[in-house]
Amino acid sequence: MSFVGLFLSGAVLFLNSLMLLGKAEAKSVGIFNIFVGILQMIIPFYLIVHSNQGNWELYNNAAIFLFGLTYLYVGVTLLKDLDGNGLGWFCLWVAIVAVVYTFTSIIHFHDVVNALTWGMWALLWFLFFLSNTLKKKIEYYIGIVAFVQSWVTLTIPSLLYFIGVWNTQFVYQIWIYVLILSIFYFVVSLFKLKFSLKKENGGKEIQVI
Repeated sequence: MSFVGLFLSGAVLFLNSLMLLGKAEAKSVGIFNIFVGILQMIIPFYLIVHSNQGNWELYNNAAIFLFGLTYLYVGVTLLKDLDGNGLGWFCLWVAIVAVVYTFTSIIHFHDVVNALTWGMWALLWFLFFLSNTLKKKIEYYIGIVAFVQSWVTLTIPSLLYFIGVWNTQFVYQIWIYVLILSIFYFVVSLFKLKFSLKKENGGKEIQVI
């Protein structure tokens, strides 16, 4: 995917995480989602028109649409104060597609960093499905996951690419550990959330996910 697109996605996900954590107002964040979502629709169209239409070029450029459509859908949902049920089902579809991208990264491209990144994005989209469609009360947890991912899968990789060090073997090896540690943090945070909710509800088991 275009690293410019990743950079913009980092900004959106950062703001969305702050909204979910109760630090930013929903409608103002929704406006930014729409702004970047429009750009994330224009960019892949431009790249596709100027490509040789090869299957792997289309495969890479099509991934940008997943982000653009998500941001547009989130933005409209926030601005119009919609229920979010449709957004959740869309996020489930995107999560399934992201799983395909995860396995393709390993099987075809032999790229561990890309596979871990797509796997983390698949998790985030799936969490949005649980929250918006199944109405699980996990907004704070999603905010934590989105905040971390906004930096380790989007913003920092883009900045490292811009300064010309992202494709070095040293950074590649470090980033595998960064992503694995992030996933471990997500697991620990989930168990901490379940424990705190169970404690608040007098020891009753709470189905967070």
